Amino acid sequence: MKEHEWLEIDQDNGYSIDHLPLGIDFSGVVTRVGDTIIQLSKLTDSIKSVDQKALSSNSLNHLFSLGHKAMENLREEIVEITREATKELLSASYSFDHARLKLPVQVGNFVDFYSSLHHATNVGRLFRPNADPLPKAWRHLPIAYHGRSSTVLPSGTKIVRPKGLFQKGGDVVFSETGALDFEAEVGFIVAKESEVGTPLSPSEFYDYVAGVVLVNDWSARDIQAFEYVPLGPFLGKSFATSMSCLVTPIEALLGARVQPVRQDPTPSSYLFDPDPWALDIGLSIKINQTTVSSPPFRSMYWTPGQQLAHMTINGANVTCGDVFASGTVSGENEDQVGSLIELTQDGRRPITLVDGTSRSYLDDGDVVTISATTRSLSGGRLSFGEVIGEVLPSL
Repeated sequence: MKEHEWLEIDQDNGYSIDHLPLGIDFSGVVTRVGDTIIQLSKLTDSIKSVDQKALSSNSLNHLFSLGHKAMENLREEIVEITREATKELLSASYSFDHARLKLPVQVGNFVDFYSSLHHATNVGRLFRPNADPLPKAWRHLPIAYHGRSSTVLPSGTKIVRPKGLFQKGGDVVFSETGALDFEAEVGFIVAKESEVGTPLSPSEFYDYVAGVVLVNDWSARDIQAFEYVPLGPFLGKSFATSMSCLVTPIEALLGARVQPVRQDPTPSSYLFDPDPWALDIGLSIKINQTTVSSPPFRSMYWTPGQQLAHMTINGANVTCGDVFASGTVSGENEDQVGSLIELTQDGRRPITLVDGTSRSYLDDGDVVTISATTRSLSGGRLSFGEVIGEVLPSL
């Protein structure tokens, strides 16, 4: 039998041996290879690079806090010990179809950026039709808001339609939202704590970020539109943010790096990166069985490194388990936008699904699935963990 042949890895499913995403199940830390989940906490006789406590934890925080060298050593060990199907390895393995994965990290802080030029322009035209679609600061700094970490939820969690105040006709009403939307985003998980009062630079991204997830920043557009001036979104977004349960390590994404888009004007010096990069990730969004959009992450205006630098330039620190999300990923074409508010022009131009029904915004019972792929280290396909959520009726 060839090395790793027992795993029956389909190279097209995006979970080859050079990916090794990490997650949490009932036993502790797991990885996925092909369609197999491997429980690392049960491989104590084979894994020596990290301590058992980190592998038995109910979050990845402890493991990530050990640093990139430990993560690189762990990845090398996993590649080595999975070459042949030993008794220990088989007893620690099961089909991904039976996986019940949890939220991968204990989230400390959640920050959501607004870094797509196309998304910001599209939404600005809808919210402010008689003004410049971009705020004056937009091209000078990565705009963001500080979100609610307690409602960052694992993929698969069902989302209850929220209620709030919004304008309906000429009245202000309290009711369930009639404009429930998704936002397809890419999230980054912080691995270690920085010092309060000490800003980080874009070039320190690799030292501080452990991995990448997919994010759905659920949004109630009618509630958001009524409340967002002057302090930004609150109840229109804080009710739920879904996150994929598998974390793709930064080490696995070196083959996905590309040059970022040109920024004009030249950003402030604290946002300067001597070796700038973006990630060539292709997202896909489905409502039920219909693919409605395919946003390109490489088109984002502000880079992940610049986002990290901006978060800390005032002296605010980051901690292990913090999550910062890119903001809605949208490309320049209509079939590349990352939200329904853009796809339907705020409900004025409904889309049609494959079953013949139409949507201006999400209906109760709709299932939203966000997936993504990129190039692996070996040049093949790498798939990110999906983020899935079903809409439930309001309580």
